[in-house]
Parts: sequence; C-alpha cells; structure tokens
Amino acid sequence: MTKAESFYMGVKNGIPIGLGYFAVSFSFGIMAVSGGIGIGQAVLISLTNLTSAGQFAGLDIILAAGTYVEMALTQLIINLRYCLMSFSLSQKLMRDEGRIHRFFAAFGITDEIFGVTASQKGMVSAWFMYGLMSVAIPGWTLGTLAGGISGSILPGYIVSALCIMIYGMFLAIIIPPAKKEKPILAVVLASMAISTLFDTVPLLRNVSSGFVIIITTLLVAGLAALIFPVKEAEKSAGEEAEA
Repeated sequence: MTKAESFYMGVKNGIPIGLGYFAVSFSFGIMAVSGGIGIGQAVLISLTNLTSAGQFAGLDIILAAGTYVEMALTQLIINLRYCLMSFSLSQKLMRDEGRIHRFFAAFGITDEIFGVTASQKGMVSAWFMYGLMSVAIPGWTLGTLAGGISGSILPGYIVSALCIMIYGMFLAIIIPPAKKEKPILAVVLASMAISTLFDTVPLLRNVSSGFVIIITTLLVAGLAALIFPVKEAEKSAGEEAEA
C-alpha cells in the first residue's frame, strides 16, 4: 500500500473521530471562554494538547489559579496512559518508519486513534496515523473555536446549559462498563465518594482541585489494583481476544 493510500484510509477512518471530537471540544471552548480565557488561548490549548480529560482538568487548575506543580502532576497522571499506548503502537508501525515519523505519529495518539490503529490488521504506516490526525486534530481544534465563539455571543443561560454537555459525555462513557463490570462500578462509586468528601468536609475543602484529582486518582487506582487484581490468565485471554 502506498503512502497516499495509507493516508486516505486514515482520513476515512478518522471522520467519525473528528466529528465526535468537535462535539466534545465545543464544550471545552464554551467553558474556557466563560471562565475568562481568550478564544485564541483556548484554541491554542486544544491544538497543542489534544487531550479531553487533561484539558478539562487543566482548565479547572488554571481557573483556580493553581500552581505549576499541580498542573504538571495532574497532566502526568491523567495522560500517562498515552506513554503506554505509544509503546504499544511502536510495535505496530512498520519497521522502516524513521524516528521523525514515529515522533510526529506519537503526538497525535489519543484513546480513539490508538483504538483504530491497533485494530488494523498487520503493520501500519505512519501515514495512516497522519490521516487520522488530519481529521481528528482539526475536529478538536475547530470545535473549541466554535464553542469559544458561541460562549462569547450566546446568552448566559444557554452557555450554562451547554457547559453540562461534557458531564453527559463522561456519564455515557462510564455507565455502560460500570453496569457490566463490578470492579469498574466500585471504582466509579469510590471516586465519587472521595470527591464528595473533598467538597464537603471543611478541612478537605481547602485542598485545591488539582491535588484532589491527583489524590483521588492515585488512591482509587491503588485500591482497585489491590482489591481487584487482573489475573495473568485473564490478561492473556484479553490480549488474545484483541489480537
């Protein structure tokens, strides 16, 4: 398959991703502008980050005037999964792909791009990932731009209503697997309980939002790994099913 054919296939597979990203980043643009961040700044954040959970968490830290340490640790914990995805896809890319192509392909890795790339049969070209990125990145960035412009001209009550779209997206993500898997349900409920404590207990309410995310993530993930360990046999079966 030629580079052009690989790129075209990536574009074709990336259209649904780009459309989904547009809808989600629209909420980010509205929330950023309503919080006092300029439209250009919001667009620049989306263009250079391309991470939904990381950006929304980072936005909370920015609006709360958090520290650089909070921001760095939060982004490290939330986005650490992309390092693992990069390691995995490095074995999926064709062996003759140079380091520069691997570097630029790694920049565009998201959950959805990883899933689409990993599901392809055999080895893939970096140009396939470029095709995915050529739709996904504009979708995420333009969605932020559209949301930012809308947030600056729409009435306040409409902006407030649109800001809750992101919570609907997160609910749509966590409810289906939580209904099927008890460990996931336990993790969701534990995260909600700990977050509620930090929001209601007088002493804990002084902890900044960035450190709340860090503490909750480490605590819940650690307890889940201890209480619900993934057995080696189950892990191997899952890997064989994915293959």
